Amino acid sequence: GMNAAVRAVTRMGIYVGAKVFLIYEGYEGLVEGGDNIKQANWLSVSNIIQLGGTVIGSARCKAFTTRAGRLRAARNLVEHGITNLCVIGGDGSLTGADIFRSEWAGLLEELVRDGQISEEVARENCRLNIVGLVGSIDNDFCGTDMTIGTDSALHRIMEVIDAITTTAQSHQRTFVLEVMGRHCGYLALVSGLASGADWLFIPESPPEDGWEDLMCERLGETRSRGSRLNIIIIAEGAIDRSGKPISSNYVKDLVVQRLGFDTRVTVLGHVQRGGTPSAFDRVLSSKMGMEAVMALLEATPDTPACVVSLSGNQSVRLPLMECVQVTKDVQKAMDEKRFEEAIQLRGRSFENNWNIYKLLAHQKPAQEKSPFSMAILNVGAPAAGMNAAVRSAVRIGICQGHTIYVVSDGFEGLAKGQVREVGWHDVAGWLGRGGSMLGTKRTLPKTCMEKIVENVRKFNIQGLLVIGGFEAYEGVLQLVEARGQYEELCIVMCVIPATISNNVPGTDFSLGSDTAVNAAMESCDRIKQSASGTKRRVFIVETMGGYCGYLSTVTGIAVGADAAYVYEDPFTIHDLKANVEHLTDKMKTDIQRGLVLRNEKCHEHYTTEFLYNLYSSEGKGIFDCRINVLGHLQQGGAPTPFDRNYGTKLGVKAVLWMSEKLQQVYSKGRVFANSGDTACVIGLRKKVVAFSPVTELKKVTDFEHRLPQEQWWLNLRLMLKMLANYQISLTEYISGQMEHVTRRTLSIEKGF
Repeated sequence: GMNAAVRAVTRMGIYVGAKVFLIYEGYEGLVEGGDNIKQANWLSVSNIIQLGGTVIGSARCKAFTTRAGRLRAARNLVEHGITNLCVIGGDGSLTGADIFRSEWAGLLEELVRDGQISEEVARENCRLNIVGLVGSIDNDFCGTDMTIGTDSALHRIMEVIDAITTTAQSHQRTFVLEVMGRHCGYLALVSGLASGADWLFIPESPPEDGWEDLMCERLGETRSRGSRLNIIIIAEGAIDRSGKPISSNYVKDLVVQRLGFDTRVTVLGHVQRGGTPSAFDRVLSSKMGMEAVMALLEATPDTPACVVSLSGNQSVRLPLMECVQVTKDVQKAMDEKRFEEAIQLRGRSFENNWNIYKLLAHQKPAQEKSPFSMAILNVGAPAAGMNAAVRSAVRIGICQGHTIYVVSDGFEGLAKGQVREVGWHDVAGWLGRGGSMLGTKRTLPKTCMEKIVENVRKFNIQGLLVIGGFEAYEGVLQLVEARGQYEELCIVMCVIPATISNNVPGTDFSLGSDTAVNAAMESCDRIKQSASGTKRRVFIVETMGGYCGYLSTVTGIAVGADAAYVYEDPFTIHDLKANVEHLTDKMKTDIQRGLVLRNEKCHEHYTTEFLYNLYSSEGKGIFDCRINVLGHLQQGGAPTPFDRNYGTKLGVKAVLWMSEKLQQVYSKGRVFANSGDTACVIGLRKKVVAFSPVTELKKVTDFEHRLPQEQWWLNLRLMLKMLANYQISLTEYISGQMEHVTRRTLSIEKGF
């Protein structure tokens, strides 16, 4: 994801009229100067967004830790007129940048005293502004929900776990997987949660004394219930309660000696740092990079060095050294064996992940049998992550003592009585499965209401968890509206949004949309590669999503598309003409290829075929065109780590909420739920999981086009256009994205 950040900072900097310089080989290049500092142009960062690592290099530099080294670095910056520095790295790199900034005035004085620069030059460069972007696969920096590179590292880990799972099942083996994380267990924790690992070691929560006996007992229990494999995940920094390291080989020898299982160790190592970045990392880095430029533009002499962080789906600025201090406090708590505090300092998300993993990893008998029965079903088109949500909902329901039913084939299956009770182990192995294991159909309840009511009564269903897309939301709304006619429907209902279109009201993200964006992105990466080989070729790619342009827009940002046409952002023939002219100009440069995305229902008349004919005709003799309709490949494939983790969390939170509501509406041996707040959509809004009554959401829904009336991601449209070409004005960007930026910032002339 670092290259996406470099691209965004460079293009945004050029956009605001600044000179932009790329410093190669990190602080080493800053100290050495010369050819390591080069001015960039718009094309310098073309076609790098899909590359792993960083094209400008990175190196550890001992010289920069000394004042003499920082003096040389200051001389090199002044030589190029650079007074704004964007640093992408971990807490060490960012701390070094803050020290450099605090010494800046003294360093300039020394350079004047030594005769290396004049007093006039020192006055012109009297201030150094610093902004940081956190690049670390460990996600070990406090103050941000996610650091650049973490999601891509999780993709690499899950690819390995999925591959190992197949061989482990075939040979009935136990695998011990060691992942990176010398001081932070985030990668181990999330990959353990996303794979349903049998045992997990993280440095923030060492196992209790005697863990060896308990672990072997649990592994043996799992095998005795019919499982053919065991997965143990261990962070490289795992320790026991006394601070002694726990190695993967020690765990392997333990399993072999005590249980006699065929056991293998796989150390993932630097595989986790490589490969193409995920869609999440590309979009995150692009957002952060643009926010970093705005932060530098707005900086005053009193502004402390800041770090651009992610909070929910928003980029925010936080004081750099405060975040560094909290990050150091975590390590101090671990060193002093205050492990519970260390987990809390890591943040609410880390703590939630850890608690949910402990809930779902091993079956714990319910304290008492509850009087409630719940049914779980999938509705609408398949979406990755549905199975993860079903698995966690089933298991947490069993932990609560409920009777849990699953329904095949959605509302149609409920009408036909395709209902069966499930146990803990019936959903083992579901986490990594794509599609819908229960089967899913688009049928709505109004076509078979009486039969649904009959089966709700027959199976005494008091809670209904519906996992699906717009049809799931619409179906529950129909059931709620039928409560006045059928008392049996006065039950607790919850919708978990799961659709690649991301068009369900009440949530910023639907299950499956991340997997779909990654699938579309991977296809577009290959298409771009093809275009690079043939030269002078423009690809028009059609994505799914119905009337919702989320998939097309986010994929467009992730692949650096020249344009993405969507229904929510109306366009005319003049816009199409402008895009053709942009591509014609582009073909005159070294970048002789184009990529245009079109949402399947973006315009009634400007179809994919129309765009192909228009571009072919207008570009005749300059470029040729090809069409690609991505189709159902966007619905398939294994779920991404995000969708597995998100589905797991939503399943747990939905059932806990339903359990609480059931208790509230239970009286005299029966459930009677007829208020609006007993039928909700669960969703992530900014960074809070919220429950929104379907009756309230009805007021803000466009049912004709199956869309929420307001969609947060439309703010990303301006970023897509700005990073692609010059067709959007800066004033429009600022007014749409960051209204607090004043016009005076546009006059900046210093370089980055």
